[in-house]
Amino acid sequence: MKRNYYIVALIMLTFFVISFLTNVIGPLVPDIIKGFNLSLTLVALLPFAFFIAYGVMSIPSGMLIEKYKEKKIMIAGFVIAFFGSILLAIVPNYLTAVLSLFLIGCGMAMLQVVINPLLRSAGGEEHYAFNSVLAQLIFGAASFLSPLVYSYMVQHLNDSNTFLSSFRSFVPVSLPWISLYWLFAGICLLMIAVIFFSKFPKVELTKEEEVGPLQTHIQLFKKRVVILYFIAMICYVGTEQGIANWISQFLSTYHGYDPQTTGAENVAYFWGLMTAGGVVGLLLLKIMDSRKVLISFTILALICLTLALFGPAKISLIAFPITGFFASVMYPIIFSLALNSVKEHHGSFSGIIVTGIIGGAIVPLIIGWLGDHLGLRSGMFFLYVTMGYILSIGFWARPIITNKTIKLFGNKENA
Repeated sequence: MKRNYYIVALIMLTFFVISFLTNVIGPLVPDIIKGFNLSLTLVALLPFAFFIAYGVMSIPSGMLIEKYKEKKIMIAGFVIAFFGSILLAIVPNYLTAVLSLFLIGCGMAMLQVVINPLLRSAGGEEHYAFNSVLAQLIFGAASFLSPLVYSYMVQHLNDSNTFLSSFRSFVPVSLPWISLYWLFAGICLLMIAVIFFSKFPKVELTKEEEVGPLQTHIQLFKKRVVILYFIAMICYVGTEQGIANWISQFLSTYHGYDPQTTGAENVAYFWGLMTAGGVVGLLLLKIMDSRKVLISFTILALICLTLALFGPAKISLIAFPITGFFASVMYPIIFSLALNSVKEHHGSFSGIIVTGIIGGAIVPLIIGWLGDHLGLRSGMFFLYVTMGYILSIGFWARPIITNKTIKLFGNKENA
C-alpha cells in the first residue's frame, strides 16, 4: 500500500492536539480551586468528567465510524471539543467547567478511536510500529508543552503582547487561566478547517482490528485474564492522572510553591521525563523480558513517589517528575502482555482495555475525596494501591507469546 505522508502528518498533529488539550488539567487544579472556591473532591470531578467520556464514547464512536467514516467523525470530534471549549470560555463557572470537560473528553475519545487504524492504513502496515512510537513521542511533547503554555499565558496576559492582549477583554481578571480555553477553541476551529479540506484514504480494518459484537465482549469478560488486564489499565491511567493532576496542588499545599510557575513546570517535566523514559524502555525491551522491566521500573517509581510525598521541598520537586520517567513503560507493557495473553478477538479485547482509560476519572476522584478527609498527602497514598497492582502483573502475567529480545553477545532469542 502506498504511504500517504500528508495523512500521517495530520494524524501526528491530531495526537499533539489531543495531548495538548488533555494534559493541561493537572496544572490548572490549584487555579480552579481558588477561582471557584472548591474542595478537593469537587475539583476532582473535572478530570472525572473528562475521562468518563472515554467510557461513554469509545464503543459508540467505533460504530459511528462504520457508518460515517473517518473524516466526518474527526470533524465531529473537533466540533464537540470546540463547543466544550467555547462554553467554558464564555460562561466560566464550575458547572460549565464539568460539562465543558465532558464534551472535550467526548471529542478526544472520538478522535482516539479514529486515528490508530487510520495511522496503520495511511502509514503502511510495515511502518505501523515505528509510527506508533513516533506518535507517542509527539503526544509526550505536547504534554510537556501545554503546562508551559498555560504558565506563560497567565503570567503575560496583561502584557502589551498583541496576541495575548486579544484575550484580555474576554477573560475575567480573577480567572486568567480561562484564556487557555479561548486558545483551545481556536485550535479546534483550525483543525476542523484542515480536516475538511483533506482527502482521506479508504481504511480497511483487518479481522484482528474489527470490533466484534456484544456477545464477543461478554464472552471475553468471562475470562479471568481479561478482567485482570482491564483492572490493570484502570490502575495505570489512574496512576498517571492521579500524579499529574495533584502534583501542582501538593507542591503548593506542602511546600508553598507557586502553582502558576513552579507547579506548572513540574507537571511539564513529569510528562517530559515520561516521554524520555518511554524511549529508554523501548531499548530495554530489546534486551530484557517485559515483565522484568515492568517490575524494575515500578519499584523505582514507588521509591520516587515515596520521596516525592515525604521528602523535603527540593527532593519532592525532583522526585515527582522522575516518577513519570519510571512509570513510562507501564502502558505499552500492560497492553502488549494483555494482547499476548489471549488467542483471539484482539480487536474486541483492545476496546475493553482502552475503556480502562476511565481509571483517569476514578483514581483522581478517590484521591480528592480522601484528601478532603485526611489531607492530600494521605489521599495520594491510594497510588500505592494502583502501583502495587501494576507491580503484581510482573509476577502473575503468563503471556502466550513473550517479547523477542536480543542477546548482547549472540543471536536473537525469545525471552
